Amino acid sequence: MSERRTQHFRRNILLEQLMAELNDDLQLSEQSLISSNLDKKMPYPLIMVMGPLRSGTTLFTQWLANTGLVAYPTNLLSRFYQAPILGAKIQLLLTDPRFNFRDELGEFFQQTEYRSENGKTKGALAPNEFWYFWRRFLTEPQRDVWTDDELKQSMNINTLRAELIGIMEVFQKPFAAKGMLFNYNIPFLNSVFDNVIFVQIKRDPVTNVASVLDARKRQLGNETEWYSFKIPEYSELKNKDPVTQVCGQIHYINNAVDKGLDKVEPNRKLVIQYEDFCIRPEYYFHKLAEKLAIESANYNGPSTFTSSREKDRNAECIAKSMLNFE
Repeated sequence: MSERRTQHFRRNILLEQLMAELNDDLQLSEQSLISSNLDKKMPYPLIMVMGPLRSGTTLFTQWLANTGLVAYPTNLLSRFYQAPILGAKIQLLLTDPRFNFRDELGEFFQQTEYRSENGKTKGALAPNEFWYFWRRFLTEPQRDVWTDDELKQSMNINTLRAELIGIMEVFQKPFAAKGMLFNYNIPFLNSVFDNVIFVQIKRDPVTNVASVLDARKRQLGNETEWYSFKIPEYSELKNKDPVTQVCGQIHYINNAVDKGLDKVEPNRKLVIQYEDFCIRPEYYFHKLAEKLAIESANYNGPSTFTSSREKDRNAECIAKSMLNFE
């Protein structure tokens, strides 16, 4: 995938090699921490943010990071994808104001900015998609599609749960992360995590499709290349024109999340319309605090966000194409 990206979006091979070596070095110490968590229950909720690509999940996670309600995978923590409990402790040491001796590491103390580029954020404490961590628990990490039965048979859920518990214990907060890699596996996740809340982000489909087409051009150089995870309907869509492809991609992902959440108890899910979130983020702050059983939470974030896009030249074409999937 990296070689198909435009130069700006290609991976740093030296960084990849160093991270692999470092994580291998830390594995032995991490194992002892995992072992001590295998029989524990989650001390706080795990929040999984679900929904299509380019639907507003990055803005939502940036906002959520700044609320202080939760811990989350940062760009710093993501580099410890095979040793996240140790990584959480290192992050705490480097970035928590309680441990900032005479401002030696003051440059780490910043609020997350509301800027990103195709989901990629900037800053040590900005939210990260954490895909390297999630893919560790898949027997075929390069695949994008699994059935719930395949995950039940192959996923090391005990280690996954133990590491998430360890991260929560370090930060003493719920842990929120993007879970769109598993948009089609919500019933499975709901069955294996004893304390989970699913947050579904929905966006106006026409705007969502236009945003994906723009992202294709930025990251891959053209609109014709498939962008993001290959969904189960990929073979049906791969030979279609770009607009039809993306309309199908957004439709099927939304449909999968809707169906998955139909099987989830009401107290374990929250559906957020992106446009409404941008108008009244404080309302969703209190809705989420209620789900987390956090009383007397004070909101200090933005009163609104800008969600408008210029009218897309393909808007009429996109709207017509979306009708084929209704």
